[in-house]
Amino acid sequence: MARPQIFISYRRDDTAGYARAVYDALAAALGADEVFIDVDDIPAGQAFDQAIAQSVRGSKVLLVLIGPRWWVARDGAGGAAAPRLHDPADFVHQELAAALAGGLRVIPLLFDGATMPTEAQLPPALQPLARRQALVMDARRFAADTASLLAVLREALGLPAGAAAVLPARPAAALRRRAWLAAGAVGAVLAAVALLWRAMAPVAPDAGAAATGPAASAVSASAASAAAPAPVLARAAVNGRWRAEVDYDWPNAHYTEQIELSGEGADLHGTASFLRVPRGILQGQVDADGLRFVTRTAETGGGAEREVTHRWRGRLVGDELRLVMQTEGSASAHRPVEMVARRVPP
Repeated sequence: MARPQIFISYRRDDTAGYARAVYDALAAALGADEVFIDVDDIPAGQAFDQAIAQSVRGSKVLLVLIGPRWWVARDGAGGAAAPRLHDPADFVHQELAAALAGGLRVIPLLFDGATMPTEAQLPPALQPLARRQALVMDARRFAADTASLLAVLREALGLPAGAAAVLPARPAAALRRRAWLAAGAVGAVLAAVALLWRAMAPVAPDAGAAATGPAASAVSASAASAAAPAPVLARAAVNGRWRAEVDYDWPNAHYTEQIELSGEGADLHGTASFLRVPRGILQGQVDADGLRFVTRTAETGGGAEREVTHRWRGRLVGDELRLVMQTEGSASAHRPVEMVARRVPP
Protein backbone atom coordinates (compact mmCIF):
# COMPACT_ATOMS: atom_id res chain seq x y z
CA MET A 1 0.00 0.00 0.00
CA ALA A 2 1.30 3.47 -0.92
CA ARG A 3 2.28 5.80 1.88
CA PRO A 4 -0.03 8.72 2.71
CA GLN A 5 0.77 11.86 0.74
CA ILE A 6 -0.63 14.32 3.31
CA PHE A 7 0.68 14.52 6.88
CA ILE A 8 -1.33 16.38 9.55
CA SER A 9 0.87 17.97 12.24
CA TYR A 10 -0.87 19.36 15.33
CA ARG A 11 -0.72 19.67 19.10
CA ARG A 12 -3.31 17.69 21.00
CA ASP A 13 -3.82 20.41 23.59
CA ASP A 14 -4.20 23.03 20.87
CA THR A 15 -6.08 21.81 17.78
CA ALA A 16 -7.00 18.14 18.33
CA GLY A 17 -10.66 18.70 17.46
CA TYR A 18 -9.80 20.64 14.32
CA ALA A 19 -7.28 17.97 13.31
CA ARG A 20 -10.00 15.32 13.43
CA ALA A 21 -12.41 17.47 11.41
CA VAL A 22 -9.74 18.25 8.78
CA TYR A 23 -8.76 14.58 8.57
CA ASP A 24 -12.37 13.46 8.11
CA ALA A 25 -12.95 16.01 5.35
CA LEU A 26 -9.75 15.12 3.47
CA ALA A 27 -10.25 11.38 3.89
CA ALA A 28 -13.79 11.66 2.49
CA ALA A 29 -12.61 13.68 -0.54
CA LEU A 30 -9.23 12.10 -1.32
CA GLY A 31 -9.29 8.72 0.42
CA ALA A 32 -8.23 7.71 3.93
CA ASP A 33 -5.02 6.13 2.61
CA GLU A 34 -3.83 9.54 1.40
CA VAL A 35 -3.90 11.23 4.83
CA PHE A 36 -1.80 10.51 7.95
CA ILE A 37 -3.00 11.42 11.45
CA ASP A 38 -1.22 9.93 14.44
CA VAL A 39 -4.30 8.91 16.44
CA ASP A 40 -5.54 6.59 13.67
CA ASP A 41 -2.44 5.59 11.76
CA ILE A 42 0.09 4.34 14.32
CA PRO A 43 -0.55 0.69 15.23
CA ALA A 44 -0.46 -0.33 18.88
CA GLY A 45 3.03 -1.22 20.02
CA GLN A 46 4.82 0.65 17.23
CA ALA A 47 7.33 3.36 18.21
CA PHE A 48 5.42 6.52 17.35
CA ASP A 49 8.55 8.65 16.79
CA GLN A 50 9.72 6.21 14.10
CA ALA A 51 6.25 5.96 12.54
CA ILE A 52 5.94 9.75 12.40
CA ALA A 53 9.43 10.18 10.89
CA GLN A 54 8.71 7.57 8.20
CA SER A 55 5.34 9.11 7.35
CA VAL A 56 6.80 12.63 7.07
CA ARG A 57 9.56 11.41 4.76
CA GLY A 58 7.05 9.57 2.57
CA SER A 59 4.61 12.49 2.26
CA LYS A 60 4.38 15.30 -0.28
CA VAL A 61 2.44 17.82 1.83
CA LEU A 62 2.55 18.63 5.53
CA LEU A 63 -0.37 20.54 7.04
CA VAL A 64 0.67 22.27 10.26
CA LEU A 65 -2.35 23.24 12.36
CA ILE A 66 -1.59 26.35 14.41
CA GLY A 67 -3.81 27.47 17.26
CA PRO A 68 -3.29 29.84 20.20
CA ARG A 69 -1.26 27.25 22.19
CA TRP A 70 0.89 25.98 19.32
CA TRP A 71 4.18 27.60 20.29
CA VAL A 72 3.70 28.72 23.90
CA ALA A 73 5.99 27.63 26.74
CA ARG A 74 5.77 24.04 27.94
CA ASP A 75 3.18 23.22 30.59
CA GLY A 76 4.53 23.97 34.04
CA ALA A 77 7.31 26.19 32.74
CA GLY A 78 7.67 29.78 33.80
CA GLY A 79 6.89 32.70 31.55
CA ALA A 80 10.59 33.16 30.71
CA ALA A 81 10.98 29.58 29.48
CA ALA A 82 11.62 29.01 25.77
CA PRO A 83 8.59 27.90 23.77
CA ARG A 84 8.39 24.13 23.43
CA LEU A 85 8.79 24.52 19.66
CA HIS A 86 12.47 25.38 20.32
CA ASP A 87 13.06 21.99 21.94
CA PRO A 88 14.56 19.55 19.38
CA ALA A 89 12.81 16.72 21.27
CA ASP A 90 9.41 18.34 20.65
CA PHE A 91 7.52 16.19 18.12
CA VAL A 92 6.03 19.16 16.27
CA HIS A 93 9.56 20.58 15.97
CA GLN A 94 10.77 17.25 14.57
CA GLU A 95 7.87 16.96 12.10
CA LEU A 96 8.37 20.48 10.76
CA ALA A 97 12.16 20.21 10.60
CA ALA A 98 11.94 16.95 8.63
CA ALA A 99 9.31 18.38 6.27
CA LEU A 100 11.19 21.62 5.58
CA ALA A 101 14.53 19.82 5.12
CA GLY A 102 12.92 17.21 2.88
CA GLY A 103 11.35 19.74 0.52
CA LEU A 104 7.72 18.97 1.37
CA ARG A 105 5.08 21.56 0.66
CA VAL A 106 4.32 22.89 4.14
CA ILE A 107 0.93 24.60 4.48
CA PRO A 108 0.14 26.39 7.77
CA LEU A 109 -3.54 26.35 8.81
CA LEU A 110 -4.46 29.06 11.32
CA PHE A 111 -7.29 28.41 13.82
CA ASP A 112 -9.05 30.45 16.52
CA GLY A 113 -7.35 33.73 15.65
CA ALA A 114 -3.79 32.37 15.68
CA THR A 115 -1.22 34.28 13.63
CA MET A 116 1.93 33.15 11.85
CA PRO A 117 5.12 33.30 13.92
CA THR A 118 7.94 35.51 12.71
CA GLU A 119 11.39 34.19 11.89
CA ALA A 120 12.68 35.69 15.13
CA GLN A 121 10.18 33.61 17.10
CA LEU A 122 11.23 30.33 15.47
CA PRO A 123 14.32 28.18 16.03
CA PRO A 124 16.78 28.24 13.08
CA ALA A 125 15.67 24.89 11.63
CA LEU A 126 12.06 26.09 11.42
CA GLN A 127 12.55 29.68 10.27
CA PRO A 128 11.58 28.90 6.63
CA LEU A 129 8.06 28.27 7.96
CA ALA A 130 7.60 32.02 8.49
CA ARG A 131 7.77 32.52 4.71
CA ARG A 132 5.06 29.97 3.88
CA GLN A 133 1.64 31.31 2.88
CA ALA A 134 -0.98 30.31 5.46
CA LEU A 135 -4.68 29.52 5.14
CA VAL A 136 -7.06 30.88 7.78
CA MET A 137 -9.58 28.24 8.88
CA ASP A 138 -12.66 29.79 10.47
CA ALA A 139 -15.09 27.54 12.34
CA ARG A 140 -17.94 29.73 11.06
CA ARG A 141 -17.12 28.88 7.45
CA PHE A 142 -15.36 25.57 7.92
CA ALA A 143 -16.92 23.89 4.88
CA ALA A 144 -15.89 26.72 2.53
CA ASP A 145 -12.38 26.94 3.99
CA THR A 146 -11.98 23.17 3.68
CA ALA A 147 -13.02 23.37 0.03
CA SER A 148 -10.28 25.97 -0.52
CA LEU A 149 -7.78 23.71 1.21
CA LEU A 150 -8.81 20.77 -0.99
CA ALA A 151 -8.24 22.87 -4.12
CA VAL A 152 -4.70 23.69 -2.92
CA LEU A 153 -3.99 20.03 -2.09
CA ARG A 154 -5.23 18.78 -5.46
CA GLU A 155 -2.89 21.24 -7.15
CA ALA A 156 0.02 20.21 -4.91
CA LEU A 157 -0.59 16.50 -5.59
CA GLY A 158 -1.11 16.96 -9.32
CA LEU A 159 -4.77 15.93 -9.24
CA PRO A 160 -7.41 17.43 -11.56
CA ALA A 161 -9.78 19.85 -9.87
CA GLY A 162 -12.53 17.94 -8.09
CA ALA A 163 -10.96 14.54 -8.79
CA ALA A 164 -10.39 11.89 -6.14
CA ALA A 165 -7.00 10.35 -5.63
CA VAL A 166 -6.35 7.00 -7.35
CA LEU A 167 -5.71 4.62 -4.47
CA PRO A 168 -4.56 1.00 -4.44
CA ALA A 169 -7.59 -1.22 -4.00
CA ARG A 170 -8.02 -2.87 -0.63
CA PRO A 171 -9.14 -6.53 -0.62
CA ALA A 172 -12.74 -5.69 0.25
CA ALA A 173 -12.92 -3.02 -2.43
CA ALA A 174 -11.43 -5.38 -4.99
CA LEU A 175 -13.98 -8.05 -4.13
CA ARG A 176 -16.84 -5.56 -4.47
CA ARG A 177 -15.51 -4.43 -7.83
CA ARG A 178 -15.27 -8.02 -9.07
CA ALA A 179 -18.85 -8.61 -7.91
CA TRP A 180 -20.02 -5.55 -9.85
CA LEU A 181 -18.17 -6.73 -12.98
CA ALA A 182 -19.65 -10.20 -12.66
CA ALA A 183 -23.13 -8.78 -12.20
CA GLY A 184 -22.61 -6.60 -15.27
CA ALA A 185 -21.51 -9.60 -17.34
CA VAL A 186 -24.54 -11.65 -16.24
CA GLY A 187 -26.81 -8.72 -17.06
CA ALA A 188 -25.31 -8.40 -20.53
CA VAL A 189 -25.86 -12.14 -21.22
CA LEU A 190 -29.47 -11.96 -20.05
CA ALA A 191 -30.09 -8.90 -22.19
CA ALA A 192 -28.66 -10.71 -25.24
CA VAL A 193 -30.87 -13.76 -24.57
CA ALA A 194 -33.93 -11.53 -24.26
CA LEU A 195 -33.19 -9.82 -27.58
CA LEU A 196 -32.66 -13.20 -29.30
CA TRP A 197 -35.94 -14.51 -27.85
CA ARG A 198 -37.80 -11.46 -29.10
CA ALA A 199 -36.28 -11.85 -32.58
CA MET A 200 -37.34 -15.51 -32.79
CA ALA A 201 -40.84 -15.04 -31.36
CA PRO A 202 -43.71 -15.32 -33.91
CA VAL A 203 -45.51 -12.11 -34.79
CA ALA A 204 -49.10 -11.96 -33.49
CA PRO A 205 -51.75 -12.09 -36.23
CA ASP A 206 -53.34 -8.88 -35.02
CA ALA A 207 -50.86 -6.48 -33.44
CA GLY A 208 -53.68 -4.35 -32.12
CA ALA A 209 -55.48 -7.22 -30.36
CA ALA A 210 -54.93 -7.75 -26.67
CA ALA A 211 -53.14 -10.97 -25.69
CA THR A 212 -54.98 -13.34 -23.37
CA GLY A 213 -54.19 -16.33 -21.19
CA PRO A 214 -51.98 -17.02 -18.19
CA ALA A 215 -48.71 -16.69 -20.09
CA ALA A 216 -49.74 -13.33 -21.52
CA SER A 217 -50.76 -12.14 -18.07
CA ALA A 218 -47.38 -13.17 -16.66
CA VAL A 219 -45.51 -11.41 -19.47
CA SER A 220 -47.65 -8.29 -19.04
CA ALA A 221 -46.99 -8.21 -15.30
CA SER A 222 -43.28 -8.67 -15.85
CA ALA A 223 -43.18 -5.91 -18.45
CA ALA A 224 -45.13 -3.56 -16.21
CA SER A 225 -42.73 -4.28 -13.36
CA ALA A 226 -39.72 -3.61 -15.58
CA ALA A 227 -41.22 -0.38 -16.87
CA ALA A 228 -42.12 0.94 -13.43
CA PRO A 229 -39.63 3.57 -12.19
CA ALA A 230 -37.48 2.70 -9.18
CA PRO A 231 -38.85 4.14 -5.95
CA VAL A 232 -37.25 7.46 -5.04
CA LEU A 233 -35.77 7.56 -1.55
CA ALA A 234 -37.49 10.19 0.55
CA ARG A 235 -35.01 12.49 2.28
CA ALA A 236 -35.57 15.19 4.83
CA ALA A 237 -34.43 18.60 3.54
CA VAL A 238 -31.61 19.01 6.05
CA ASN A 239 -28.78 20.17 3.79
CA GLY A 240 -27.32 23.55 4.70
CA ARG A 241 -25.97 25.44 7.71
CA TRP A 242 -27.64 25.28 11.10
CA ARG A 243 -27.03 27.06 14.40
CA ALA A 244 -28.09 25.91 17.88
CA GLU A 245 -27.81 27.46 21.34
CA VAL A 246 -26.77 24.60 23.64
CA ASP A 247 -26.57 24.25 27.42
CA TYR A 248 -24.35 21.32 28.43
CA ASP A 249 -24.65 19.52 31.75
CA TRP A 250 -21.88 21.32 33.63
CA PRO A 251 -21.86 24.84 35.10
CA ASN A 252 -21.61 27.88 32.83
CA ALA A 253 -21.52 25.73 29.70
CA HIS A 254 -23.61 27.66 27.16
CA TYR A 255 -22.28 27.40 23.61
CA THR A 256 -23.43 28.36 20.13
CA GLU A 257 -22.85 25.30 17.96
CA GLN A 258 -22.70 25.19 14.16
CA ILE A 259 -23.81 22.26 12.00
CA GLU A 260 -23.05 21.94 8.26
CA LEU A 261 -24.95 19.17 6.44
CA SER A 262 -24.79 17.94 2.86
CA GLY A 263 -25.24 14.76 0.84
CA GLU A 264 -27.70 12.99 -1.44
CA GLY A 265 -30.07 10.08 -0.98
CA ALA A 266 -29.41 8.39 2.34
CA ASP A 267 -25.85 9.77 2.65
CA LEU A 268 -25.14 12.52 5.13
CA HIS A 269 -21.81 14.24 5.69
CA GLY A 270 -20.41 17.54 6.89
CA THR A 271 -19.44 18.84 10.35
CA ALA A 272 -21.10 19.39 13.72
CA SER A 273 -19.31 21.47 16.32
CA PHE A 274 -18.78 20.53 19.95
CA LEU A 275 -17.59 23.33 22.24
CA ARG A 276 -17.49 25.48 19.08
CA VAL A 277 -14.93 23.20 17.38
CA PRO A 278 -16.22 21.54 14.17
CA ARG A 279 -16.09 17.74 14.21
CA GLY A 280 -16.33 15.62 11.09
CA ILE A 281 -19.57 13.67 10.66
CA LEU A 282 -19.20 9.88 10.50
CA GLN A 283 -21.77 7.17 9.74
CA GLY A 284 -24.25 9.81 8.59
CA GLN A 285 -27.66 8.67 7.40
CA VAL A 286 -30.84 10.57 6.60
CA ASP A 287 -34.30 9.61 5.37
CA ALA A 288 -37.85 10.92 5.63
CA ASP A 289 -37.98 10.09 9.35
CA GLY A 290 -34.86 11.99 10.39
CA LEU A 291 -31.10 11.76 10.60
CA ARG A 292 -28.38 9.97 12.54
CA PHE A 293 -24.63 10.50 12.69
CA VAL A 294 -21.55 10.23 14.90
CA THR A 295 -18.80 12.71 15.78
CA ARG A 296 -15.69 12.16 17.88
CA THR A 297 -13.62 14.28 20.25
CA ALA A 298 -10.17 13.76 21.79
CA GLU A 299 -10.54 14.32 25.55
CA THR A 300 -7.45 14.91 27.68
CA GLY A 301 -7.47 14.56 31.47
CA GLY A 302 -5.63 12.83 34.27
CA GLY A 303 -2.51 12.50 32.15
CA ALA A 304 -4.28 10.39 29.51
CA GLU A 305 -6.13 11.00 26.28
CA ARG A 306 -9.30 9.17 25.31
CA GLU A 307 -11.54 9.26 22.28
CA VAL A 308 -15.08 10.37 23.08
CA THR A 309 -17.98 9.47 20.80
CA HIS A 310 -21.02 11.69 20.31
CA ARG A 311 -24.10 9.97 18.84
CA TRP A 312 -26.61 12.34 17.24
CA ARG A 313 -30.17 11.82 16.11
CA GLY A 314 -32.73 14.34 15.01
CA ARG A 315 -35.88 15.25 13.10
CA LEU A 316 -36.80 18.14 10.87
CA VAL A 317 -39.92 19.84 12.26
CA GLY A 318 -40.95 22.80 10.15
CA ASP A 319 -37.93 25.10 9.97
CA GLU A 320 -36.29 23.58 13.05
CA LEU A 321 -33.87 20.69 13.36
CA ARG A 322 -34.53 19.07 16.74
CA LEU A 323 -31.49 17.13 17.86
CA VAL A 324 -30.36 14.91 20.72
CA MET A 325 -26.67 14.21 21.32
CA GLN A 326 -25.49 11.37 23.58
CA THR A 327 -21.83 11.33 24.68
CA GLU A 328 -20.04 8.02 25.26
CA GLY A 329 -16.54 7.20 26.50
CA SER A 330 -15.95 10.36 28.51
CA ALA A 331 -14.21 10.30 31.89
CA SER A 332 -17.50 11.46 33.42
CA ALA A 333 -21.07 10.49 32.61
CA HIS A 334 -23.20 12.97 30.68
CA ARG A 335 -26.93 13.08 30.13
CA PRO A 336 -28.28 13.37 26.56
CA VAL A 337 -28.22 16.97 25.36
CA GLU A 338 -31.29 18.26 23.54
CA MET A 339 -31.04 21.24 21.21
CA VAL A 340 -33.00 23.05 18.53
CA ALA A 341 -31.00 24.11 15.49
CA ARG A 342 -32.27 26.81 13.15
CA ARG A 343 -31.25 27.24 9.56
CA VAL A 344 -28.67 29.92 8.80
CA PRO A 345 -29.60 31.91 5.67
CA PRO A 346 -27.07 31.56 2.84
